[in-house]
Amino acid sequence: MVLRDVGRRVRVFPDLAAASDALAAGLVRRAAAAVRLRGRFRLVISGGKTPLGLYAALAGAYRDRMPWAATDLFFADERCVAPRSVLSNYGAAWRSFLSRVPIPRSRLHRMQGELRPIGKAARVYAEIVGSVPRPGRGAEPLFDLVLLGIGPDGHTASLFPGQPSLREQRATVVAVPRSGQAPFVPRLTLTPPALSSSRDVWFLVAGADKVDALRATFAPVRRGGTAPPAALVRPPGPATWFLDREAARALRPGRAAAPS
Repeated sequence: MVLRDVGRRVRVFPDLAAASDALAAGLVRRAAAAVRLRGRFRLVISGGKTPLGLYAALAGAYRDRMPWAATDLFFADERCVAPRSVLSNYGAAWRSFLSRVPIPRSRLHRMQGELRPIGKAARVYAEIVGSVPRPGRGAEPLFDLVLLGIGPDGHTASLFPGQPSLREQRATVVAVPRSGQAPFVPRLTLTPPALSSSRDVWFLVAGADKVDALRATFAPVRRGGTAPPAALVRPPGPATWFLDREAARALRPGRAAAPS
């Protein structure tokens, strides 16, 4: 089922596997279109357990349909650990799919979480990403597609409730000395303006533990209230949400009765 609302497009699936497969198919189509039109595809991926099935599909059934040679791959966030650490988002992505696809190393742009001080690591990645373009005729966004998830507290990437990074207006990458979720290690994250500077933003969300966070993210912000971090990612067009049936319970009654 596909639902459209102001600022979002919601697709509901029976389970995470079905949502992941639909997202993989759509990603491949977006990548092919971007390469035809602009010669490259700039993709941002996230960490966590939810996208592992998606990544397995990209390394499996969809491997030969992706234009890997023309894909620039970036990370939404990273923990400040060595790339081989079990805590590293890059390490998890490498083990789950990047080591199994023919993406050129020169197009694989990882955050160097091992660099110290962590502010230097943020500056180094900001130079790779570039600046958010000023609004105006002909301004090109930083990315073609940003893939995100959402935590039970409404965080996305490493943007946590109450953190100063939520108020960032100019920087594309910031260091997060104290994270709001285990593992409690410093992190690097793209900022709301950077994540919003994309032709498409797609969220993959599964599980009943995300219902309250989704409900808060979809709700209008009351005067004096605070929006969850995920609600601060505002691309030029509607963001697309790929939800499994459990997460879709966050929708208004009667709107999530049928799967996509």
